[in-house]
Amino acid sequence: MLGIIGGTSLLFADLPPLKEEVVATPYGKATLHTGDICLLPRHQNCLPPHRINHRAHLAALKILGVDRIVAFGSVGSLKVEYQPGSVLIPKDFISWSGIPTFHDTTITHATPGFDHDLIIALSTTHPDIRIGGTYVQTSGPRFETVAEVHALGKIADMVGMTVASEATLANELGIRFAAICTVDNYANGIGDESISYDTILAAAKEGSRRTSHILEKIVREL
Repeated sequence: MLGIIGGTSLLFADLPPLKEEVVATPYGKATLHTGDICLLPRHQNCLPPHRINHRAHLAALKILGVDRIVAFGSVGSLKVEYQPGSVLIPKDFISWSGIPTFHDTTITHATPGFDHDLIIALSTTHPDIRIGGTYVQTSGPRFETVAEVHALGKIADMVGMTVASEATLANELGIRFAAICTVDNYANGIGDESISYDTILAAAKEGSRRTSHILEKIVREL
């Protein structure tokens, strides 16, 4: 079964009939919308990135039989060439802190990463999509400083606050995972405009029709 992780705006896409379902897991409850697919709103109860219960989310998807996940994520661009409005499928990710795990009581070393076959399949869902780049995760909820952005830009191409956690947990559960990242802003200090949560929301709203189109094609083809 296909699992989709993203913002609540994805619920407005033209999807198969879905019903709301609360799933109890050893890590807490998660609310999903289920049917032919499982749709998981990431920011349940309006929680900011650093408070999201990723373990409950991924455990719930596993319980419901999800074997592949596509996550939609908003990112800030660390490179001038990745302009706001771009759609990127990262090939790898970086995060040194704040990554949750299911292995708190066992010594288990998983090798994380995105699923190559899913990446290739997703790249055909819209002509604007580009494959490539490295996603770096910061903990949030604050934006990165100009100095941090300068340093991160030497090792990555886009910055976000959630996808690396989701990808790592999916890997631990044996679930194939890939992400579609919409560039909603330049990271702090890259562009001329100041960034705020409101400007990011406005950019996401502007691109919502394209995002819905991509999602609908994923549901039909994956």
